[in-house]
Amino acid sequence: MGFCLAIILRFAYRVQLNALVMDESIYTNYPPQLSSEQQEYLVTATKDWAIQNGLAVRPSPAVLPKNADPNGVLATNAPVSLFPSPFPKVCFNEAQALQTVYNQLYAAITCNEDWLGKIIEDLTDVDDFVANLWKTHLTVQKEGYVQDLSLGLYRSDYMAHVTPNNAPALKQVEFNTISSSFGGLSALVRSLHTELLSTPLTYPPHPLLQSGTPPDNTAVETLSGGLAEAHKAYGPSKSSPGLPLCVLFIVQDGERNVFDQLALLKRLTGFHKVPTFRVKSNQILDQTSIPADNSSRPLIYHPPHFPESAFEVTTVYLRAYYSPDEYTSSRDWEARTHLERSAAIKCPTVLNQLAGCKKIQQVLAEPTGPDHLSSFLKDVDPTIVARLRETFAPQYDLSAGGQGRDLALNPETAMKHVLKPQREGGGNNVYKAEIPDFLRSLPESDWKGWVLMELINPAANAENVALRNDGEVLRGNVISELGVYGTILWEKTGKILHNDEGGWLLRTKGKEVNEGGVAAGFSSLDSVLLY
Repeated sequence: MGFCLAIILRFAYRVQLNALVMDESIYTNYPPQLSSEQQEYLVTATKDWAIQNGLAVRPSPAVLPKNADPNGVLATNAPVSLFPSPFPKVCFNEAQALQTVYNQLYAAITCNEDWLGKIIEDLTDVDDFVANLWKTHLTVQKEGYVQDLSLGLYRSDYMAHVTPNNAPALKQVEFNTISSSFGGLSALVRSLHTELLSTPLTYPPHPLLQSGTPPDNTAVETLSGGLAEAHKAYGPSKSSPGLPLCVLFIVQDGERNVFDQLALLKRLTGFHKVPTFRVKSNQILDQTSIPADNSSRPLIYHPPHFPESAFEVTTVYLRAYYSPDEYTSSRDWEARTHLERSAAIKCPTVLNQLAGCKKIQQVLAEPTGPDHLSSFLKDVDPTIVARLRETFAPQYDLSAGGQGRDLALNPETAMKHVLKPQREGGGNNVYKAEIPDFLRSLPESDWKGWVLMELINPAANAENVALRNDGEVLRGNVISELGVYGTILWEKTGKILHNDEGGWLLRTKGKEVNEGGVAAGFSSLDSVLLY
């Protein structure tokens, strides 16, 4: 029965995909032009709504010098689009349908230490950050892990690729295993656009704006629900005497995206009744401890504002430590090892963070050789695995003999590609014409630390209007990137205890802008109008 259902669903998906073409005429007069008075009204309404509802960030030093706000009390609207953006419904639905399978895939990769280790160890001589993460794992492994549960809060990012026959195809940009952010703010952008659409005389008339509202966005419920599941699965206190339990968010010092995090924290403490605290990464060793005489190694949190209190940490959620520049000294690596060796459930573990390396994505996407994808997803219907495989864009190895070298060094073919290191957070990639000279500036032995990926081809005529967090309003051709959130909790044996999908993020950037990070200043938060 399950096999027959899968065939029917696959056929229905194919029919839907083939019936839909990327009708770029939909973008011809969208969004409608705004008079200066209309734009002023819309910008004012957006700014006021954003601050009223917490769709906000702390201002960057480029917007507001630190000496102008020495106490850090000010906030500004997050960068947002003034109009929701059209997005193909078939691609949106497929991204949602595949998320729990992607969750399962990356949990399975993390469980297969031998397979993961062979790939990672080949990077350690050319990438110090990857090498130090792997070293952290080996250090804890030598002592022995005391927590068999792992939690993933993931986001899979895609674009709607325009194929030669003008049909939209879902293509994955990357898969994020650590600090998958903007769930809180993306849900608010959906609410903002929904309210603007339902308010008379806000937008000029346009068929797309009158056709409906953005789909529900349950990112906050999904992400906080995953954390609550881990908290519950941890079980009773491992301390003697027992301590009250809590969840810790590990955050960056000077975090500007604090309101996004607070949306999850509020849901955890309010709806799930889970005590939750935020600890800066540079204060981990000051505010947490592991009792030397307890072989279970519970992680104890000592709130500095109530030093006589103590909590046992069930779950550590990393919204920091995803970038090399966050490890400013050996003390930061000591703190990361301290968390990893504790009994707290990590989101993510070091191994799960390493599973998110771009090299893993490239190996999975290889069209020849071992079928790693099917091996990791043995219990998933082959037709579903095939659909997941279709989301991969062509990617190439740059090690000696790798097929990507000729493509990367040829100026003509390089124009169709992006060069990616093993990094998260935006601002790290090399694009198009810059690729050949950049590679030649590196020792050839270092090239294997990079992955060459064919650029995705989005709709050419899309436009939108962005309100930056410095108040600037920009209109022009744009590219949108869809992220879908998922959560998964699993045992070291591979047994899955929780696997869920829900919520989405749309980031929109100028067509001429290569990078896509909102926090890095390249994109604006957006919402989708499905067509």
